[in-house]
Amino acid sequence: MTAGGSNKLLTPGEVASWLQVSETTVKNKYRAWGLKPQKVGRLLRFRERDIIAYLEDNYG
Repeated sequence: MTAGGSNKLLTPGEVASWLQVSETTVKNKYRAWGLKPQKVGRLLRFRERDIIAYLEDNYG
């Protein structure tokens, strides 16, 4: 595990569940939130460490 979270890739649904918002909100707002997606083919994935960094920078 690296500092600030792991490199585990999360689906938009997993991120939405974690942030307690809808999956559509994650797909529409990730750019505004400054989250860098990892593209796997046509699919969006987000690194766990990036979500943790976003939460710490903005909420904590």
